[in-house]
Amino acid sequence: MDLFETLTTTTDGVPAVVAGAPLAVRMRPRTLDEVAGQEHLLVAGSPLRRLVEPATEAARRAAPTSVVLWGPPGTGKTTLAYLVAATSGRRFVELSAVTAGVKDVRAVIEDARRRLAGDGTETVLFVDEVHRFTKAQQDALLPSVENRWVTLVAATTENPSFSVNSPLLSRSLLLTLQPLGTDDVRRLVRRAVEDERGLAGAVRLEGDAEEHLLRLAGGDARKALTILEAAAGAALSATPGAEPAEGAVVVDLGTVERAIDVAAVRYDRDGDQHYDVISAFIKSVRGSDVDASLHYLARMIAAGEDPRFIARRIVISAAEDVGMADPSALQTAVAAAQAVALIGMPEARIILAEAVVHLATAPKSNAAYLGIDAALADVRAGRLGPVPAHLRDAHYAGAKGLGHGAGYLYAHDEPHAIAAQQYLPDDLVGVRYYEPSDRGYERAVAERLERIRAVLDSRT
Repeated sequence: MDLFETLTTTTDGVPAVVAGAPLAVRMRPRTLDEVAGQEHLLVAGSPLRRLVEPATEAARRAAPTSVVLWGPPGTGKTTLAYLVAATSGRRFVELSAVTAGVKDVRAVIEDARRRLAGDGTETVLFVDEVHRFTKAQQDALLPSVENRWVTLVAATTENPSFSVNSPLLSRSLLLTLQPLGTDDVRRLVRRAVEDERGLAGAVRLEGDAEEHLLRLAGGDARKALTILEAAAGAALSATPGAEPAEGAVVVDLGTVERAIDVAAVRYDRDGDQHYDVISAFIKSVRGSDVDASLHYLARMIAAGEDPRFIARRIVISAAEDVGMADPSALQTAVAAAQAVALIGMPEARIILAEAVVHLATAPKSNAAYLGIDAALADVRAGRLGPVPAHLRDAHYAGAKGLGHGAGYLYAHDEPHAIAAQQYLPDDLVGVRYYEPSDRGYERAVAERLERIRAVLDSRT
């Protein structure tokens, strides 16, 4: 059995498979029903479904003429562009923003305009990585969108609000693709093993090998199928001459490891190991053991954990465990989370490591965390009390007649900008929620807070 086919192009420009095409290309969905995930975009009557499968000519004319697909790698952006062309009978032209220039864009648009005026042929122009286009290149697309010379489908992994020009974005329908769930990718992998377009049952993927493959794929369907193809190729090469009729060749965990040169890590994203490792990671950061923190970070990265999940836990740790002992730790953590979403793996590991080193080596305080929990406990227990009259809103008609705002001291008019007046409700006067530690920056906060509270308490 020949497992490899080559990629060619049909007369309408839509890629078709013959010998040597990668498994991910061979298994590309042929209809919307084969698309994994993205149910929120594929409901009956949705703009995307009207664009791909117009029920009537009126629906076809009412469909959007410019679509921006925003989502992580391997979620189906290119597939949806192909489906727009293939199922609607339109001609397909693909440009990569990495290699195409303004001249290329204008040439494609002029050709599409000529075909539309000549024989009515409609063109789907797919621009991959549109965020890499300059302003001039994106501006060159505007006339074709406004005049419906092409159906523009642009794909990006970056937030279009920042990476796509406002005029183009305002003329486009923005569709956000969600990361694929593990079960979505699992279905794709199993379909590829059995389907005649894929491996046609030539291999059998063992359970632990499948789980490891899914962890490494991290919700990226293309990556999952690439790993599967490499592992299947390795297994079949080790068993020359094997045919499906003789029994499927087994692809075990070791085969997957050897095929992609990544050691399996004992880490279950959905089971105890997932919670054990993230727990050990957070506790190591809290305990200021930078080496252990980096070890558990490495285990999560090697196991294919979503780097955005790790980044979110780092942000929480910065607020919960470092707190006011080093307020810049939260800034580092938030910046890291944003950078991880922008950059992605593998470079994101460096960003995560930098944030982890900062947090693990920073002084620690959970005083702010304890303070808000103590305040919430009082509120939930009904310890509220009315807002003091001098703090109430006095800007609406009749407020002053009720005594609202009377006697209020404007802090900026007072010495050191501290007004000696009551702020807490009567029932809570004297309560202390925030008790700063003597560590890091919070030591200076404690000294200043002592002076502030002395002024506030002198109001009587």
